[in-house]
Amino acid sequence: MKKLGCFVVALIGLALAIGGGAILFPWYGGGSVVEDQAFVVPSGSSLTSVAGKLEEEGLISSASGFLFRAKLLGGAEPIKAGEFMIPAGASPANILETFQTGDVIRRAVTIPEGMPSVLVQEALMAEPLLTGEVAVPEEGSVLPETYDFERGESRAAVLARMQAAMDEALAELWEQRSPNTVVNSPEEAIILASIVEKETAQADERPMIAGVLSNRVRTGMMLGADATTIYPITRGRPLGRMIRRSELRDPNPYNTRAIAGLPVGPITNPGRESIAAVLSPAETEALYYVADGSGGHVFSRTLQEHNENVAKWRAYRREKGI
Repeated sequence: MKKLGCFVVALIGLALAIGGGAILFPWYGGGSVVEDQAFVVPSGSSLTSVAGKLEEEGLISSASGFLFRAKLLGGAEPIKAGEFMIPAGASPANILETFQTGDVIRRAVTIPEGMPSVLVQEALMAEPLLTGEVAVPEEGSVLPETYDFERGESRAAVLARMQAAMDEALAELWEQRSPNTVVNSPEEAIILASIVEKETAQADERPMIAGVLSNRVRTGMMLGADATTIYPITRGRPLGRMIRRSELRDPNPYNTRAIAGLPVGPITNPGRESIAAVLSPAETEALYYVADGSGGHVFSRTLQEHNENVAKWRAYRREKGI
């Protein structure tokens, strides 16, 4: 009788082991994922809908089995929306854990300093992993930086972050402005900074360029920036030719070759350094600058000095066949 009892207990134990294995192995054992695969959990998804999507994409063998074991063994942590990378060989338990605590894949779009808004819009529209459409943003409203996004996120949402970043940066820099800045508002700061951005590609020159342009504003001189002549013609795209005399003389509200003071609006999206340069310009008596052939500029206080520097620049261009 004692042997019979032991046998029954052994049978029960075996049955429990087999039953437990039938539940545990499909959950913790090797899964159906053949190779690393990206998987998107749409915003607002339920675990039921995600299980169905996993089965459709061949990442699990059974949606109902996944749901049963997830509720029994998967814990109470909610799943997150976003794009996740499911590694090859991932078990259903691994997959659920990835959705609950794993990192969402982040993509990025970069807006370089000095990119005009028409090209910002093109960059967003060219990103195939974003959704929806977006109009050309207001010039000067986007802060040039690298912005991350999730697959399927709307272009409007990404653009809103770009513009919020500009608002935040401008507010911060405005509070730190120097008493010798010539701009009277954050809006004027963006306008002048957009010209500084276009006038030099060298970061260490920006305060000096800002200083010269600030001096011109103070004395009532024309800013004389070619980029402001080109902007109303192309809206920031490359002109692709020499500027015509008629265009230099056109007294439109952007053309600082024909009107004194600041143009009516920004001519590009300036970066933080150009904004900071305008709000804290270099203290200088210089009123002129011209390219020096090395990518930078040479500065001068008088028109005579400037004309001599221009002559040197033209000689350099002839020598180099430019």
